[in-house]
Amino acid sequence: MTTYTHLPLNEDIDAVAGHYTPQKEARLRYDGREVLYVISEAVVDSSCCGVTDFRAALVPGYIVRWQSGKNGDGLPLSEIEPITDPAVKARVRKAIRGTEHVIQVEFW
Repeated sequence: MTTYTHLPLNEDIDAVAGHYTPQKEARLRYDGREVLYVISEAVVDSSCCGVTDFRAALVPGYIVRWQSGKNGDGLPLSEIEPITDPAVKARVRKAIRGTEHVIQVEFW
């Protein structure tokens, strides 16, 4: 298990070649459990290769305990079990792409 820090939505977060903005947290029912995923808009604007933007989904994994604590900055923490099975990842990726307009789906 690992801990996921819930980031504020609709606030830019600096990244190496630009920034990203978490826009939505969602839960996907899958095989009797809930999978947490986060939709973000990424903007690459300080790269040597040009400028672009895209929407992506990050999947921390299965929710074990939802917002069970807070970090030192007061942000909620959830306990997450990463998804490791490639077949499950493929099905979850397909389900997310079926409901969200995203370019990529990445897993922890």
